[in-house]
Amino acid sequence: MGLEKLHPFDSGKWGKVIHFLKEEQFITDGNIVEAREATEEDLLVVHSKRYLSRLKWSLVVAKITEIPPLVFLPNPLVQRKVLRPLRTQTGGTIMAGKLAVERGWAINVGGGFHHCSSDKGGGFCAYADITLAIRFLFERVEGISRATIIDLDAHQGNGHERDFLDDSRVFIMDMYNHNIYPGDRFAKRAIKRKVELDWDTEDAEYLQKVELHSEGALNEFRPDILVYNAGTDILDGDPLGGLSISPQGIVKRDEIVFRAAKQRGIPIFMVTSGGYQKKTARIIADSILNLHQQGLIGAEAMNREEFPSLATHLMCCSGSAGPAHTTV
Repeated sequence: MGLEKLHPFDSGKWGKVIHFLKEEQFITDGNIVEAREATEEDLLVVHSKRYLSRLKWSLVVAKITEIPPLVFLPNPLVQRKVLRPLRTQTGGTIMAGKLAVERGWAINVGGGFHHCSSDKGGGFCAYADITLAIRFLFERVEGISRATIIDLDAHQGNGHERDFLDDSRVFIMDMYNHNIYPGDRFAKRAIKRKVELDWDTEDAEYLQKVELHSEGALNEFRPDILVYNAGTDILDGDPLGGLSISPQGIVKRDEIVFRAAKQRGIPIFMVTSGGYQKKTARIIADSILNLHQQGLIGAEAMNREEFPSLATHLMCCSGSAGPAHTTV
């Protein structure tokens, strides 16, 4: 539908990541898990019926996605071309959480809709996939009662922050450019470890803070699951992020977070969130390959006694927002 012409968002990003990983022979169709679209019943674990009903109005979806022309399209078309792919990515995030518990790690090449809370969407985020994944684990997986969110997208993750504001079971670390959207002061009250960055922060300062605060967060609060929101809008030149991190810096950032989880035996799943340049797909693929090369994902990534069934898995979803969204 040409969404990329109406929004800085690269709607083919996820499919490109999978293509690059297949080219490198890291994945095949046999070790990609196809994501299932989140059903209304799934979504109601977090969202109200009133909020889901509002998404049946194209005007509401246009405001949430920041794509004004959607207001002129019939809602059935908006549902099929915009919301269904987002629901499939949301389903991928929920599945990634379950896979991480079973196998030690998972990556949803998609998801990370961290501006959406239970009753309000925004910033191209219509479904609260991070909140949903954690709530599903808390309610349906034995032994999962504490979660940490490490949110390293360039923007504040105000959606999950509002949802977990008074929930002592969830520890949120958020590191973001404090000069940009959303500037949600109320939601900031939920952040247990807040790291605010200035315009044009570069690799040296950034990576030092990632390591210091990731380690600190996991030492301060021992979770049963780690949710890593790995936005690539921190990349130098991103039209929305306002930071100046190199491709190599992004790869190293992801390695730091996964290594911190591995050292503590904490299951981790990653979602890819924001990133508004064409080259981010290649960077995400390179980061996943590096995680494998470093022994941080793959069959040998975790202690076999703790995670005996660990295997390489990506989550894959079909939809118009790209030919494949995935959980590795």
